Amino acid sequence: MKLRVLGCSGTIAKGCRTTSFLLGDRILVDAGTGVGLLTLDEMRGIDHVLLTHSHLDHIAALPLLLDAVGAHRCTPLHVHALPGTLAALCAHVFNNIVWPDFTRIPTPQAPFVQLHPLGVGDTLVLAGTPIEVLPARHSVPAVGYAARGAQGWWVYSGDTEGGEPAFWRRVNALMQEPGGVAALFIETAFSNNEQELARKSRHLSPATLARELEQLQPGADCPIYITHAKPRESGLIMREVQTLEQGAFRLIDLQTVAVLDV
Repeated sequence: MKLRVLGCSGTIAKGCRTTSFLLGDRILVDAGTGVGLLTLDEMRGIDHVLLTHSHLDHIAALPLLLDAVGAHRCTPLHVHALPGTLAALCAHVFNNIVWPDFTRIPTPQAPFVQLHPLGVGDTLVLAGTPIEVLPARHSVPAVGYAARGAQGWWVYSGDTEGGEPAFWRRVNALMQEPGGVAALFIETAFSNNEQELARKSRHLSPATLARELEQLQPGADCPIYITHAKPRESGLIMREVQTLEQGAFRLIDLQTVAVLDV
């Protein structure tokens, strides 16, 4: 399964796009500004969007994507997320004030988008890809995802402050399956200099990332990609991350990656 990193920055700047990943051709995970890298044909080919949470950097391009290609699709775009995330979309985006209500346009019977609630622990098969919903702790209701590819599982933490043992129990269990975890994406939004801001906004810093990785089973060996760094601090964050004593762990700046095979 090809995974394209469309955006993985914690905010926008020149050359920096917010979180969005394309799994194969038909599944978009989060809909940040990175969606703007896609052609109209590529946007039209997306059938499913999985959202981790309702923050703007993860949903900003969703209404624009619908505006760009909704009328040129034969079926609605299916958006999957926690009930709280879907409620936020309806209340604050698709409300006919910020943006047209594409859940009812052009008609309630045949809208541009359909919303599908999910919950932690749910398993889905979308476009032939097995997907599991993972727990996450953040400042709003949030989840992570695991998707099964030919090489193993791709695991994505979503935005998180950590402190969720159930997430790591499931990651450790997936490592025992054939192919194990082919890639783990975990956010580290702030440097250690900004630990208090990270704590208040419920994100990770390299120091708290180190405590999180201690929950991986001994001998765990999978590439760990650092995502969601703030552009002003991304270099410092990676220098701090790479000083961690993590044994066999390979810690990689996701901003250096465009495509992965998982």
